[in-house]
Amino acid sequence: MSGWALALQLLVLPAVLLSLVEAAYLPLALVAHARRPADPLRVPSNPFVSVVVPAFDEGRVLRRCVDSILADRYLNKEVVLVDDGSRDDTWEVMKSYRGRPGVVVAHQTNAGKAAALNHGISLSRGSILMFVDADGVFSGWTIRGMLRGFDDPRVGAVCGNDAPVNLDRFQPRLLTLLTHVTAMVRRALAQVNCLTIVSGNCGAVRREVLDEVGGFTEGLLGEDLELTWRVRRAGYRVSFQPEAIVYAEVPAGVGPLWRQRVRWARGYLQTLWMHRDLVGSVRHGVVGPYLAVNALTMVVAPVLQLVALGIILGLAVDDSQTLYGTPASTLAWALLLFPVLSVVVSAALNGSWRDLRFFYVLLVMPVYSTVMNAVMVTAIVQQLRRRPSRWNKLERTGVSSRHGIPDGARF
Repeated sequence: MSGWALALQLLVLPAVLLSLVEAAYLPLALVAHARRPADPLRVPSNPFVSVVVPAFDEGRVLRRCVDSILADRYLNKEVVLVDDGSRDDTWEVMKSYRGRPGVVVAHQTNAGKAAALNHGISLSRGSILMFVDADGVFSGWTIRGMLRGFDDPRVGAVCGNDAPVNLDRFQPRLLTLLTHVTAMVRRALAQVNCLTIVSGNCGAVRREVLDEVGGFTEGLLGEDLELTWRVRRAGYRVSFQPEAIVYAEVPAGVGPLWRQRVRWARGYLQTLWMHRDLVGSVRHGVVGPYLAVNALTMVVAPVLQLVALGIILGLAVDDSQTLYGTPASTLAWALLLFPVLSVVVSAALNGSWRDLRFFYVLLVMPVYSTVMNAVMVTAIVQQLRRRPSRWNKLERTGVSSRHGIPDGARF
């Protein structure tokens, strides 16, 4: 076996390490699914829900979003729309909903997503506040599914379930399968009270909890993540509700995906620094130690994996260096099968067997994992250099491949 063939073989290293992490989540996710209520859409009460939708240059997709929220079968709700100084026709679209029952429309000078969310909160009346991006599309049972997560007074926030709506290209199809894995991980973390993220595209918080911990911190790239950490710091649980589906666009090109993931990584690093005293602390229960492990896997591991990959590629020029046929090599290739198993089980838990028709895209998982490691390294460098925190918002296409989005997914 040549050195270059060895280097190609060991490109799978990041995916192998990811498999080891996922191996711990899979059984917990199965337990969480087995414990779900017989009627996952039953809610214990009928609270008034405010759905806050911030928007900046979202005219292409906003109407579809608002119409889906208004059509949601949960009736005790309002929709609060906030235009963050858009340059397109977003404000015109919003104004067309003026006078509609249960719709509040507001405009502000461009100040960022967090500021628009806080503006919307100030105008809202609900005891439960939902936050949705302007490209999000409700399933018809999204709000009811979200409310099911508040069945325990100790739950301060609920994370919903994202589902890509644009499946017309290779990359979105890969991200669709990985979204199911993300849902599996969130099921597992919620099962052991370690969930520390409420998605900004599909999340909800009790008003009294928000009043206690404060609103969204402005000037951050990960305002949803940072708010969730404050909720956890205050002693509240965070629940995951797979029934609370919001369909949304995912990046269709490599460039937009890179910018989005660097933004997410920088948001994580900013939150990690702001709450560094929480990491590893046992004063807040299990979440502190979990955040320490999470920081190692999210920040340290990607750097080490890229360094290891560089060393391996350097050794590849020496044909005498080979791991072919060794136990380590055999184990590495065997572990590569685990992401396949994770995707199948995750799609099954989400009732999304049809998405498995895109199974072939998993062939690029080793490359994708390596690129995601490079994303974190780039984010670290940008943070150390104190690069400005630009939003780099995904440009919407309006593409929807899920024709006739169902009234509710089967779980």
